[in-house]
Amino acid sequence: MMAAPMTEKDCECCEDYFQEKIREEMLDDDTVMELSDFFKIFGDSTRLRILWALHSAEMCVQGISLAVGMSVSAVSHQLKTLKDAHLVKSRREGKQIYYSICDHHIMEILDTALEHIREE
Repeated sequence: MMAAPMTEKDCECCEDYFQEKIREEMLDDDTVMELSDFFKIFGDSTRLRILWALHSAEMCVQGISLAVGMSVSAVSHQLKTLKDAHLVKSRREGKQIYYSICDHHIMEILDTALEHIREE
């Protein structure tokens, strides 16, 4: 005997009360766009290399350049993007500017993402 086709209300997640609860917990459009922009920063392999280098230690632009094998100019350009996105911060010591990851949340995101892709 053939099963009857499912209708919209055949499972709990399709019920009105469930859908209303989900809609109440849904992020607003502005927050979704901010979150999307945040993750776009992580979508660039150059920026990820820089973040990972900074994951280990605070460094100047030249140190980052040597660590990731890129020109100082290219690293500077990406650092501006990372700084504008509040993922890295800088501090001046004499004529030298040192960069580091902004806070522990960024490190946790990197660590969690790495852990996820290494899962079997």
